[in-house]
Amino acid sequence: MAEQLKRPGGELASRPLHFFWLVDCSGSMYGEKIGTVNHAIQSTIPEMADAAKDNPNAQLMVRTLKFSTGASWVTPDPVNIEDFAWNDLDAGGVTDLGKAFELLAAQLTIPPMTDRALPPVIVLLSDGQPTDDYKKGLDKLLHLPLGKKAVRIAISIGQDADDDVLQEFTGNRELVLQANNPQALVKMIKWASTAASLVSAPASRPKDVLDAPAAGAANDTNAPLVLDMNNIPDPSSVGANDVW
Repeated sequence: MAEQLKRPGGELASRPLHFFWLVDCSGSMYGEKIGTVNHAIQSTIPEMADAAKDNPNAQLMVRTLKFSTGASWVTPDPVNIEDFAWNDLDAGGVTDLGKAFELLAAQLTIPPMTDRALPPVIVLLSDGQPTDDYKKGLDKLLHLPLGKKAVRIAISIGQDADDDVLQEFTGNRELVLQANNPQALVKMIKWASTAASLVSAPASRPKDVLDAPAAGAANDTNAPLVLDMNNIPDPSSVGANDVW
């Protein structure tokens, strides 16, 4: 029997919290960049699992979507974080970000999502500019209730990444994290994955938290989640002499 948890308005059983990795696998990610992504995500999975144990009102389910020339699901179905295994990604092709948004949007309708699901967490990693009509896919995503209320984080890899596009996705400049070298990329991936694993419904609003992306009523079970913005790594202090 699921553990019953107190929240304003009554008792609530553990609810699914879907976490999506959206990973740019275009040709510019070849070599050190995609290798660092693979290593960092693989190494942070145990930390995500530990963080999820501290968030008992949510059952953390993880999926991976890759995009280059086209987009496809690496993890076709949601997997509990305790059972999730990372499959190393390769890089090559162009940057069809819009296609990735469309595939993700198709999974954020009800069904396949259940009406008990918390707003999801989406972490986008990219090092360049979209090569397709990303706005069409992004509009589909953001017009969905679960897409609009999702915690949306972007990791900008290298100096050629289009931060304006990434901000369109996140809706908040603070949630576009800069990673201009391998050390910074590892730190940003670890922060995004573990902080997002601890998101909670805004029953209370502690200091230094950020609604993602907009405020909602505290007694609304589908209100945007609250993301703790403490301890975001400072990219300028990590490997400053090693720049992509």
